[in-house]
Amino acid sequence: MRINAIIIDDESMARSLLNAMLTNHCPEIEIVDECKDLASGVKSIHKNKPQLVFLDIEMPGHSGLELLDFFDEKEVDFSIIFTTAYNHYAIQAFKLSAVDYLLKPIEPEELENAIERYKKNTDKKDYSVLKQNLSDTSPLKIGLPTSNSIKFVNVDDIIYLKADGSYTHVFIKNGISVTVCKTLKYFEDILISSPGQFFRCHKSYIVNISTISDWVKSDGGYLILSNGDQVSLSSEKSTELLTLLNIAKR
Repeated sequence: MRINAIIIDDESMARSLLNAMLTNHCPEIEIVDECKDLASGVKSIHKNKPQLVFLDIEMPGHSGLELLDFFDEKEVDFSIIFTTAYNHYAIQAFKLSAVDYLLKPIEPEELENAIERYKKNTDKKDYSVLKQNLSDTSPLKIGLPTSNSIKFVNVDDIIYLKADGSYTHVFIKNGISVTVCKTLKYFEDILISSPGQFFRCHKSYIVNISTISDWVKSDGGYLILSNGDQVSLSSEKSTELLTLLNIAKR
């Protein structure tokens, strides 16, 4: 199956390298155009109707996300793989938003993995969530992939996460829970990159610190959360939690 794609990147070398890498490692991808800026990228999408767009997130004078401002929602019938050489905060936003990205310099294996993910899941993505997560003023949202959809929830609404083998149960305010085919380590890498909000209190649990209502020190130690659920607290995590909560040990 041939997949028509375009590359939008202001650096000619970056465009050439990505094109060559796709030719060598992902021959099913056919690059129908290379564009050096947002304006030419918009024109090319209208003209060539690509299935896939490789989009540099940062170009002089523009954010790659501004591309979406030139299309009505129903016109966004293409998928985007973002490319970036920028900071950890941006990468956290990509992960939270459940969209694909490639970190420059692009590694062949990562490119191949991104193409495989695209071929397995061509469902329409909600890129507006990524816009919110890249904004300092909007509440962060996280995409929770389920068997047939991606559920977006405010990070602040998560009470805790519980490991279940290669799955994770995410417990949300208002009594909602979502089971995700991701390990707890996957969520730890995303959520605990912002210190002070989430805490891995046990090998099986991550908690939203703001939802802790009680710390019971008997019976091995456990936490009571705002929804009444109890989660275990590892003894070696007690001192770290005390520091985070900024209280004196009694």
